[in-house]
Amino acid sequence: MSESARTPVDFWFDPLCPWAWITSRWVLEVAKHRPIEPRWHVMSLSVLNEDKDIPDDYRRMLKDAWGPVRVCIAAEQKYGGEVLGRLYTEMGTRRHHDRRKFDREMMEEALAAAGLDPALAAAAESTEYDEALRASHKDGIDRVGQEVGTPVIEVEGSAFFGPVVTPIPRGEDAVRLWDGVRLAASVDGFFELKRTRTRDPIFD
Repeated sequence: MSESARTPVDFWFDPLCPWAWITSRWVLEVAKHRPIEPRWHVMSLSVLNEDKDIPDDYRRMLKDAWGPVRVCIAAEQKYGGEVLGRLYTEMGTRRHHDRRKFDREMMEEALAAAGLDPALAAAAESTEYDEALRASHKDGIDRVGQEVGTPVIEVEGSAFFGPVVTPIPRGEDAVRLWDGVRLAASVDGFFELKRTRTRDPIFD
């Protein structure tokens, strides 16, 4: 099947979020079974929450969240948006599976593994990319509103937050969830379907 026949699926992520990571792996699983083409974009939990009343411990965690999204934007500016998918995979694997911090060493490793310049890790400590970061974040969040998190997905004009799910759906389960989410999101006026989380993220 040609790439032109595949439906674009725009996906806004923050590498820090374990739930977004699971959703991203689900979308990649769906792409094995449905003619979709994920396109990756950066959003920022730090930007999203900077003016909100949030717990102190969460705000302290978000101080460390600026680095990886800045590095992603720096990579996008140097190489183009097509590199974000593999950089996200390298960052996310180290963060969520290997339980590593987003320090300079980890980000240099992730960049190198993605075939990108490890020196871009220096962007983590620079505000040079913040304007572009905020623009990318705004592009995604404007499609769904402020009362959500990451990820944001848009497909064929329907945008939504989530789904929040664990563990990563595979095979037919992944496809059934995709078809259901697509159907719900396509209904004009449909806004929310939710229940309390009763388990932590599972990355297997």
